[in-house]
Amino acid sequence: MDAFSYTDIFDTKGIEYLVVIAFLLVIIPVWFLLSKPVKEKVLLERFVSGLSSRFLKIMPGLLYSRNHTWAHLHETGEARIGVSDLLLHLTGGVSIEYLKKDGDHIHAGDEIAALSKDGKMLKIVSPVSGDILQVNRKIEHAHGIINTDPYGKGWMLKVRPGEWKKETSGFYLDKEAVSWSENELERCKDFLAEAVSGEPGQPVLLSGGELVDFPLSDMPEDIWKQFQKKFLE
Repeated sequence: MDAFSYTDIFDTKGIEYLVVIAFLLVIIPVWFLLSKPVKEKVLLERFVSGLSSRFLKIMPGLLYSRNHTWAHLHETGEARIGVSDLLLHLTGGVSIEYLKKDGDHIHAGDEIAALSKDGKMLKIVSPVSGDILQVNRKIEHAHGIINTDPYGKGWMLKVRPGEWKKETSGFYLDKEAVSWSENELERCKDFLAEAVSGEPGQPVLLSGGELVDFPLSDMPEDIWKQFQKKFLE
């Protein structure tokens, strides 16, 4: 009859197994928390910070149009065009698709790009006329750039303007741009509050009356279309 052998779990190998198991029991929950989708973190921040005019960026020297675009004329005669920080705070993270290419001639009011999120889209119109010298293709492939740095690396087009003085005469600069931005934020608040009135599960205002950050983010396509007509055309 074979001898019966007994293995003590607390021998060297057994202790090693217990250490490994304990390590896994600790590290797995931590890993799970750290690897939650970024979207959950963003959603939490939306309902904590809110969207207030004091968080919006208005860059000195840039001219802002009522269509939520900006333009800046360089001393070389080239102008850069982009979208406002306010618009990006309303939409949340978006990707960009260009509707024009290098060498195209555009008129003020022409659609030059589309900002899209989850199948919803906003068309961006050019604030000025001119010949397109360069389309910033980098922001097509690295979407985060336009969302985090709309006045720097997130510019959209370089153009050679044709009617700069005439077309930018009604734009907003510096303090006027700050006032315009604050007024637009109030208009957006009124628009969104009315658009979702009676719609369950669509909170847009915090307890203090401020908009949540990225209020358009989870809105249906119909509201994006209404926003397009009211604020971007």
